[in-house]
Amino acid sequence: MIDAGATWTDERVELLKKLWIDGLSASQIAAELGNVTRNAVIGKVHRLGLSGRAKDAKPAGSAAAARPRKATRAPSAPTPIVPQPHNNNVVVAPISLQPVIEEPALLPDEDIAIPMSERVTIMDLRESMCRWPMGDPTKPEFRFCGARSITGLPYCTHHARVAYQPVADRKRERKLARA
Repeated sequence: MIDAGATWTDERVELLKKLWIDGLSASQIAAELGNVTRNAVIGKVHRLGLSGRAKDAKPAGSAAAARPRKATRAPSAPTPIVPQPHNNNVVVAPISLQPVIEEPALLPDEDIAIPMSERVTIMDLRESMCRWPMGDPTKPEFRFCGARSITGLPYCTHHARVAYQPVADRKRERKLARA
């Protein structure tokens, strides 16, 4: 086993102190020193008692300081079901999704008009019905969409489009946001 303490010569400790005071991160210092990990730098900083610096101290010319912070991303679509082997060596394949029939594009905020007579209460909701909530859950008029759901999904075609954004569209929107 190699002695980890052997890499901390007096010169390296002095360079570590200087780089730490200059505001470099532990990863940047590890890269600058070479042959030492980020965690080793953090440990040495704590043992030397150097940890008391401001959180937002960054080098003036840092690219990270000039770069704006990324916005939080929307929830992604559910992950596909991976076949799982059972005890009897039978593999259960995932249920294939029915293709989504192209309909006129509706804005996600736009709600389709579903007559109250077709909407269902929680007591009337069945496995093959759309579970999209409609209205205020605290009111007695609260219902679920109730339209025929896509096999394997809890929503009808329209509400699935609202709930799940295709990966290709997310990538396209990301590229447009960068430009």
